[in-house]
Amino acid sequence: MKQILLGNEAVARGAYEAGVKVVSSYPGTPSTEITEAVAQYDRIYCEWATNEKVGAEVAIGASIRGARAMTCMKHVGANVAADPLFTASYTGVNGGLVFVVADDPGMHSSQNEQDSRNYARAAKVPMFEPSDSSECKDYLLRAFDLSEKYDTPVMLRLHTRVSHSRSVVELGEPREMQVRPYTKDVDKYVMMPGMAIKRHVVVEERIRKLSADASSDPEAVGAHQVIRRSGSSLGVITSGASFQYVSEALPEANILKLGLIWPLPVDLIRSFASEVDRLVIVEELDPFLETEIRALGIPCEGKELFTLQGEYSIRMIAHALTSNTDPARGIDSKDLPVPPGRPPVMCAGCPHKGLFLALSRMKVQVTGDIGCYTLGALPPTSAMDACVCMGASIGMAHGFDKATDGEDSKKTVSVIGDSTFLHSGITNVINAVYNQSNITVIILDNSITGMTGHQQNPSTGMNIRLNPAPAISLEDLCRALGVESIRVVDPVDTALCQKVLREELDKPGVSVVITRRPCALIPTGKGKKEDRTTVNYDSCTACGACIRMMCPALTEGSDKKPVIDWDTCNSCGLCRNLCRFGALTKGGRES
Repeated sequence: MKQILLGNEAVARGAYEAGVKVVSSYPGTPSTEITEAVAQYDRIYCEWATNEKVGAEVAIGASIRGARAMTCMKHVGANVAADPLFTASYTGVNGGLVFVVADDPGMHSSQNEQDSRNYARAAKVPMFEPSDSSECKDYLLRAFDLSEKYDTPVMLRLHTRVSHSRSVVELGEPREMQVRPYTKDVDKYVMMPGMAIKRHVVVEERIRKLSADASSDPEAVGAHQVIRRSGSSLGVITSGASFQYVSEALPEANILKLGLIWPLPVDLIRSFASEVDRLVIVEELDPFLETEIRALGIPCEGKELFTLQGEYSIRMIAHALTSNTDPARGIDSKDLPVPPGRPPVMCAGCPHKGLFLALSRMKVQVTGDIGCYTLGALPPTSAMDACVCMGASIGMAHGFDKATDGEDSKKTVSVIGDSTFLHSGITNVINAVYNQSNITVIILDNSITGMTGHQQNPSTGMNIRLNPAPAISLEDLCRALGVESIRVVDPVDTALCQKVLREELDKPGVSVVITRRPCALIPTGKGKKEDRTTVNYDSCTACGACIRMMCPALTEGSDKKPVIDWDTCNSCGLCRNLCRFGALTKGGRES
C-alpha cells in the first residue's frame, strides 16, 4: 500500500514500523509534525517534553532500559540536547536510539542557519540524510537497525524542504514492539572518568568500522548510491534535498548520493573521484562534505561555486555548472510577479499586541524571547531590544541590571511565553532571585505553544493526545522560585498593563507580571461574533491611532477612517480600548 506523506509524517510512519516504543520531543519548526503524527499511533508512548534536553534524556533512558526510542527537534533544539547527546555517544544503547534533527536553510522560522551535520561529527555518532519522504521512512528503519548493530545513537538529519514536502511512501507492516533485557553495566552506562576513558576507545573504533563497512557494502550499510552516466566527466557528491536539485539540474552528471553522511565512506569516495575528471560537492549551508573530502587529499570544488547562505535551487546549480539556464530546469523566483510586500504582524485579536503597545509607550528596554511575540520588535510597537534564543530574555535582563549596577532596573523588562518559560526560563528566574537582581519578568501566557502550531505544554492541562493532564500553575511556580511580587493582568487592557508595570518596576528584587489571555487562534481565545467591533463614523476623527495598531482586521478607508473586516475581527476589544473618542464600539455585524 502506498500513501503520499510529508517527510515528517513518513518519519513518524518509520517509527511505527520500526517498533519504536517511546518518543519524547519539544516542538520546533520544521520538525513539529513528526511527533504530532506519532501521536496518531496509539501503541507508541509519545509526549511533549518541557525542552529538547529533557526529551533526549527520556529517550536515552528508554533506550538503556531496552526499548527503541526517538527524540525530535529543530536544529537550534540540538543545541539544548547536545549535553546528553555527546555522552550517549559514549554509553551506546540497548534498544535502538535515534535523534531526529530538522535544519532550516533559508531561516523560514529560525534565528540562525546552523548545520546539524557538525553535531554528528563532534559527537562521533552516525547520521543519515534522506532526500524525500520515502527515504525518511526507510532511513529511519535503517537508523534503528544500525543503532543496535553498532551500539550507538544515530542522528537523522532533515530540513525544511524534506520535512514539509510530500512524496509517495510504500507502507510496510510494523515490527513487533520489544523491550530488550536490561543488565546492570556500570562500565557502560555510568560515565565517570575511569569508565568514559575506556568508552572513548569504543567510540573511535565504532566510527572507523562504520566508515569501512559503508565503503565495502555501500548500499546495505550506508544507503549510498552511485549513478554513472556514460560520456560525462563531471562527478557530483551530494545528499539530501541537494540531490533532488542536482538530479534535475545535471541529468548528464555522474552522482554519488550519500545516505549515511557521517562517517563518510572514504574508500567509496576515493573510487568515485578516480572515475571523473571534475569533482564537485553540492551541499547547502556549511562545506561539511567538501572540507572532509579535501582533507582526504581529493581535489574538488564546492563553495567557490555556491553560496554558504540559504537554500539552493535547480537553476542555481545549472547556472554554476552548465551553460544551460533554461527556465524549464527550475523556476527563479526573482522572475515571478509578487504582490506588494506586507510586513509581518501579530494576528487579529493577538493577546500580545496590547502589552507591546504598553511597553512601547513606556519607552522601556525589552529583552525578548523566541515566539510569536518576537514580532513585538517590529512596527507598530518596535518594543523589543534583543532576542537570542529560547529562555535567554530573563538572563539578559539580569545582565542589563548587573552591567549598570542596578541603574537599568526601572527601565528594563524581559518578555517570555508560557511554553518558553517552562522550556528554559525557570532556571534564569532562580539565578536572578539567588543573585538579587532587580528585574521585572513578563510571562506572556496565551495558554498554548503558539508559534509552532498550538501544541500543549505543562501549563495547559492537556497532553499531546489532548487527554487531561496536571496543569502547572505559573503563579505557584514563580512563588516557589522565590518571587515575592506576582501580578496577573489582561494584556488587552493596555492602560492597566502600563499601571501595573510601573508599579512593579519600582519594586526591588525580581517581580513577575503574567499577562494572561488565550491565543486568538485556539477555541478558548476566539471572541463572540456579536462582540465584534463596529465604527461610529460620526464620532471618528480619523486620528489614525487604531490604524497604527496594524491589526489585520482593521484597515484605512479612503477617508482615512477605519474599516473593520468582520470576518477577521476576533472581538478582542483592543482597538476599542485605544480609541479616545468612542468611535469604536462593541457590536459588529455582517456587512
